[in-house]
Amino acid sequence: MVNMSELTEQAQKELAFTPEEIKELDKAREMPITFDEDCPETTPERALKFKRVNPPRKAAPTPA
Repeated sequence: MVNMSELTEQAQKELAFTPEEIKELDKAREMPITFDEDCPETTPERALKFKRVNPPRKAAPTPA
């Protein structure tokens, strides 16, 4: 994650969304989610069978 307060003004401008990108994001936000055969809605039964691709990391032991 980037701490914006530590970036130069030029770097902040390079990372910022353009007005066109903001319009596209606003338009996409308003569109409904459409499920189909390739991407069906997840049911509770399917959610229980879901396996994480990246399992949670085990916490490192703390030194005594």
